[in-house]
Amino acid sequence: MIADSAGLEELLDRIADLPVIAFDTEADSLHCYFEKLCLIQISTPTEHILVDPLADLPVQPLLDAVADKRAVFHGADYDLRLLRRVGVFEPREIFDTMIASRLCGVDQLGLGALVEKHFGIKLSKSSQKANWARRPLPPEMIDYAMNDTRFLLELAERIEAELHRLGRWDWFTESRDRMVAASREVRERDEDNAWRISGYARLGPRAQSILRVLWFWRDSEARAWNRPPFHVLGNEDLLKVAECAAAGRAFGTPRMHNRRRRSFEVTLALALQVPEAEWPRPERKRGKRRTHEQVRRFDELKVVRDRVAADLGMDPAIIAPRSALEAVSIDLNEPALMAWQRQLLDLPPLAA
Repeated sequence: MIADSAGLEELLDRIADLPVIAFDTEADSLHCYFEKLCLIQISTPTEHILVDPLADLPVQPLLDAVADKRAVFHGADYDLRLLRRVGVFEPREIFDTMIASRLCGVDQLGLGALVEKHFGIKLSKSSQKANWARRPLPPEMIDYAMNDTRFLLELAERIEAELHRLGRWDWFTESRDRMVAASREVRERDEDNAWRISGYARLGPRAQSILRVLWFWRDSEARAWNRPPFHVLGNEDLLKVAECAAAGRAFGTPRMHNRRRRSFEVTLALALQVPEAEWPRPERKRGKRRTHEQVRRFDELKVVRDRVAADLGMDPAIIAPRSALEAVSIDLNEPALMAWQRQLLDLPPLAA
């Protein structure tokens, strides 16, 4: 593993003239509140390398070294977002084996499934939820990390050849470009609705009010502790406390140290005092009722989509997700569908 400036400089020299490299990252989001980049994996035609960003290495020179290359990823969206939080990362070209495989009609899109399909090798899943901030990394985690890029270059060659054979290369480039553009968008948390965790809808209005207060308490505790929120209190416990407290029933909670227990009890007492006028209101479903013409157009598009998908041996949702069909049935100039998707559905090109 490269963990010092001298090793990084040697790596930059070795990859300087390479036209293509495989790239992947590992982050810690299961063991801390603030997600951080913990590992960068690189594969070239001759070697597999791990770079340790936690060793106080400057990451930007490595990102700059990739700017004139083709970077091969599997599921690049997450990696691009992560890398752009630590520096500027704009490779000349990105090849995403997940997007490419999807457009070839492959059902099992996980890297392990693709490696087994193409190379007959079964990869271990033992470190999927490991703590990547751990140092030193044990051998099994090192092997797991290296396997994330070990097969990508040859896999990309095979899948790209299949895309060209099927005549779907333009589909890939448009899909890839849309993914890259989306990865540049900053995702903002919806503070008004973030507390609406799975299962909240089964609670009554007062219990939802208590849940909302406790959710923000938990988030504040997790942030200060730099641990994931579920380390403070799991979602099921939050729901149970809110439901029982609203009904005046006894409840139990996981063990907490004294300061957090006192903070929890004070917060719950305050939550019980929130007046009814300030309880959460039911979410209003957005969107207008569709006209008969729009419903008819949706049904027609769905029939065409399903027929095309069957002919091509593809998942219909890849040809056009239901939400995109609904949007286009309301407005034919809606850009929810890409050009290749519109062409398959016999829709006119988007107006300029």
